Amino acid sequence: MDNKDFQKLVEKIKKLKAGGSLDLSLEEDLSIGIMNLVSLEEHFYFTAEKTGKTGYFDLMSEVREVRKSLLGRMIDRKEGETWCISKHLLAATMRLIEVGTKYRSDGKAEDAKTVFDQAYKLYSMFWGLRLKLVDAASIKAVGHNQLNKHDAGSKQPWKVEDIVDKLVDCCNE
Repeated sequence: MDNKDFQKLVEKIKKLKAGGSLDLSLEEDLSIGIMNLVSLEEHFYFTAEKTGKTGYFDLMSEVREVRKSLLGRMIDRKEGETWCISKHLLAATMRLIEVGTKYRSDGKAEDAKTVFDQAYKLYSMFWGLRLKLVDAASIKAVGHNQLNKHDAGSKQPWKVEDIVDKLVDCCNE
């Protein structure tokens, strides 16, 4: 995506935001909340298995319903497997952030940086899907220096991470 196309995209998003139909800072908070709900589902599952107390499965089901409801505000269920891809991208992002945090606390800053970068790339893929900038069917076909499958690269190619860097800013309310 060249600068001209990127500017068109930015203008489109500004119009959506001005019309009140898109609040990226709110949606960023919502996506992180969904990440935490997926983690809660996992924790309730493992706690149920480790303790043998099936009540944790009930809590897991309640959390799952909340997560499904909130994810439904961001992702259309009718678009192929985008729903599940989005859920797994958010879950993997959260897990890798936790792994990176553990690496940092163990003094392994280089390992932490690698895992944090991977988490950010996955989170950026989520936003590419959310904003319909990336075709879910062709994620594997998109090179690491491309923003989408049509981006053949330019003098300053946009990367998938640019979606979050340049468009999703929780501090810009």
